[in-house]
Amino acid sequence: MSNLSILQDFPKGFIFGAATSAYQIEGNNFGGCGKSIWDEFAKKKLNGVDGSHACNHIQLFKEDIKLIRNAGFKAYRFSFSWPRLFPNDDNTINSEGLDFYKRLLDEILHSNLEPFPTLYHWDLPVRFNQIGGWESEETCKRFADYSYTVSEKLGDKFQKIATINEPWCVSWLSHYLGEHAPGKKSLSSAALTMHNILLAHGLSVQALRSNRNYQVGIVLNNEYPEPYSQDIKDVQAAKLFDSIYNRWFADGIFKGSYPKQAMELLSSHLPINYESDLKTISQSLDWIGINYYTRSVIKYRNSNDGVNYQCIRGNLKKTDMDWEFFPEGLGYFLRRIKYEYDSKIPIYVTENGMANRDQINIKNEILDEDRIEYFQLHLDELSKCIKEKISLKGYFAWSLLDNYEWSFGYEKRFGLVHINYENFKRTPKSSYYQFKKYLN
Repeated sequence: MSNLSILQDFPKGFIFGAATSAYQIEGNNFGGCGKSIWDEFAKKKLNGVDGSHACNHIQLFKEDIKLIRNAGFKAYRFSFSWPRLFPNDDNTINSEGLDFYKRLLDEILHSNLEPFPTLYHWDLPVRFNQIGGWESEETCKRFADYSYTVSEKLGDKFQKIATINEPWCVSWLSHYLGEHAPGKKSLSSAALTMHNILLAHGLSVQALRSNRNYQVGIVLNNEYPEPYSQDIKDVQAAKLFDSIYNRWFADGIFKGSYPKQAMELLSSHLPINYESDLKTISQSLDWIGINYYTRSVIKYRNSNDGVNYQCIRGNLKKTDMDWEFFPEGLGYFLRRIKYEYDSKIPIYVTENGMANRDQINIKNEILDEDRIEYFQLHLDELSKCIKEKISLKGYFAWSLLDNYEWSFGYEKRFGLVHINYENFKRTPKSSYYQFKKYLN
């Protein structure tokens, strides 16, 4: 981000912000929070390494909002915790949790920041396991009820809201690959949740709009599919990956249908009445969020279940997650929205960033030059898209803080601000100061 002149390419009113999520930073040991599927998953699969303390944001949120404001950001993307608001059942709201979000939103507004809340960032209350979690249509209906209550209790403090964060992760990553909670490895379970999470989104949109006139969106994650070779099998494998990972969710939302290649594999696992849900799923949105980090190199493999691809990494520069620097992919997906889905819908890049093995020098400064390079490359890509008149309205750096990185625990650090997990001390990194120089 040393090229500060890039700022002139972004239009007036373009929003730069920082992003987090509830389970990753709040600390669910505090404030009467209930247990989520991540607490159970961590106990079974991660040796108990969970979000019980995380970054203790619930007690230190004022310090964190000050960090956002002082860097020059104009918006804060965060999520509400369903189990914090409804720890025990769907009807009894936790007054401590409600009070926390009121104080958080007031602090955001008092700091002249725009709040960008998300209703669901993966922390499903653990009690929903009893009815099948996201495999159950009943969970979708309960999510709509939860959405309405958030609107009713907190909705006078924000204008924009997202329903779901990264439905691919909620469904495929968590129910086919088994890498996230609840850790299932079933094609049938994955297909069912791929549909139901979109139904939950659609029902949530209806619930929100029945109460207030919001600007409602959803946040999709995209990963660029690069065929391993031009062999027809590798090319088709990349198309299947793209169909499942990217197009399923975008097609459902924008077109009211699912892509043919994915349907050939998944249709037999969908609910009998799935087609009747597509109208609810595809109702118009006010904005779309895109989370983007990397590409996958896709190679054909013969699989018993028909998922005939494998994802490998290429030889580009990599992050500490072993994800390649590939900013061109971000531009590819922004152009896809414009030219294939909706040329006018406002687009926000709601997450973009990297895990890095930060260095500490003799002055105790935390250096993350690779992260600075990563941000610069992606902002350069955005400037190209803006020049092409793509309706890009904002960019959120992931993440404000080092945090609980899901199945990686506290090992991977994505933050602009370093967290000492023993005393919760916040220390801005070089990338934070580069943004500060860039934005002020």
